Amino acid sequence: MTPPFSFAIRQQAIRQMTTKEFDLIVIGGGITGAGIALDAASRELSVGLLEQSDFAFGTSSRSTKLIHGGLRYLKQLEFGLVKEVGSERAIVHRLAPHLVVPEKMLLPLYEKKGLGYWLTSIGLKMYDLLAGVKPEDQRRMLTRKQTLKREPLLKPEDVKGGAIYAEYRTDDARLTIEIIKTAFEKGALLANYCSVTDFVYKDKKVSGVKVTDLITGTTFSVQAKVVVNAAGPWVDELREINHSKKGKRLHLTKGVHVVVAHDRFPVKQAIYFDVEDGRMIFAIPRGRTTYIGTTDTNYSGSKKDVTTSKEDALYIINALNRTFPKAALTLQDIESSWAGLRPLIHEEGKSASELSRKDEIFESESGLISIAGGKLTGYRKMAERIVDRVIKNYFPQLNKKCLTETIQFTGSDFKNYDEVKNYKGGLAIQLRVLNLEDYAGYLVHNYGKQCNTIMERLKSNLERDTELALLKAELWFSVEYEMVIKPTDFLVRRTGLLYFNIPLLLKYKDSILHEFKNHFQWSDQVVENESNELERVISLSHQFLKES
Repeated sequence: MTPPFSFAIRQQAIRQMTTKEFDLIVIGGGITGAGIALDAASRELSVGLLEQSDFAFGTSSRSTKLIHGGLRYLKQLEFGLVKEVGSERAIVHRLAPHLVVPEKMLLPLYEKKGLGYWLTSIGLKMYDLLAGVKPEDQRRMLTRKQTLKREPLLKPEDVKGGAIYAEYRTDDARLTIEIIKTAFEKGALLANYCSVTDFVYKDKKVSGVKVTDLITGTTFSVQAKVVVNAAGPWVDELREINHSKKGKRLHLTKGVHVVVAHDRFPVKQAIYFDVEDGRMIFAIPRGRTTYIGTTDTNYSGSKKDVTTSKEDALYIINALNRTFPKAALTLQDIESSWAGLRPLIHEEGKSASELSRKDEIFESESGLISIAGGKLTGYRKMAERIVDRVIKNYFPQLNKKCLTETIQFTGSDFKNYDEVKNYKGGLAIQLRVLNLEDYAGYLVHNYGKQCNTIMERLKSNLERDTELALLKAELWFSVEYEMVIKPTDFLVRRTGLLYFNIPLLLKYKDSILHEFKNHFQWSDQVVENESNELERVISLSHQFLKES
């Protein structure tokens, strides 16, 4: 039986990494690196993965959190991309139906902007065909009256009609960690907070990496036949260390999302609407909140601390108020925000919004394989292309085909989404006696059937404040089964509380710090350092309020 994916396993993995030569080392613990590790491990390659921060720290926790079929790519005439991501989202929904959830999207149509009623109808029909949408989920065109009834907050002027089409909502960070855990079950060794500082060479070819463990401060080397650079926005930094940043390069663009209480913007369903500058913005209800985004602007600042500027926030708020004037949102209504970077491939003369989302693979003269670009939805095919290349060029005798289309993630052994709903109903009954029934949906969509383990912990450690008891049970699970090391790992990426329930985070953050202190036996100085870091991260989510 595979041991839990805990901090103890991290220490063991690091020790093992120094004593063997891997077939493949993956740099980067985002969705792309996680997908590569799972694909390679399932094809019987020995795999190690190193992440400089926490898993999903960068782009993979800061997307629009949709596994979508690429409707915007249809406007750019990228039919192949629409077909690929459409089929991929169906696969990922099947692999993790609790985590990749059907979401009907409303698209309002106007007289004076967008493609118009008939062109949109034809376009969405083509989208359904290319993306392989099931008949019951295919687009449905709405009259003006039907559109306004579905979303009364819409400004009625110029609304000509609307359309309902199929999307899938997810939690990008949760998806990444479940793939990481599944790769571990398949034999991969993985460690967060391990920064690759240089490469090891043999006969002028990359034969490993030099690493600093950012938790202990120790340094070590790892040997590998192949090294893949899947570091997202940091891909070019590693190419520079490898002296191979030649030809094509990354073009970083920033996407921002803001979060408001659902009571302040009570949309009835997810909606995708036009903005006057030609962009489109999503507004998606999630639990007690609605989140809105995104922007698409060039970026050249810090890759670690990407923040929402006042200009970013005002762009989204003003665009929303023009379409939904009854909302009358202000900057002060924003509870939280996140900003992420898209590591796109630079194309001369193209604006941020015009750049292709296709992925590309670069291989240096010294053998470093790098991958950049792409989308959350296409992570599995990106991984397949990388591992196919590695096997063809380095392990031709293996002759193993990709298996990830059939590998369900940890906690996701549901036959279909109806089974997810039934499980959620059963969990709600258990939670009702603790006055925690409202948490059933959140728990199931985060953890799937791993909720059974969390519930066992909760029942054996009940206290008067049942809400805090549940949070402690989640924390225990995340530390023991999800390699959580720092409070921000738990509060930002495993639970999403920083974004979607900041009142709960603020209420219990001191209690959470106390739990970390006890579990990891932290000194008072470490507690103070981690508390300051948590306060800094909370502050960054409100950076726009500090600008004049």
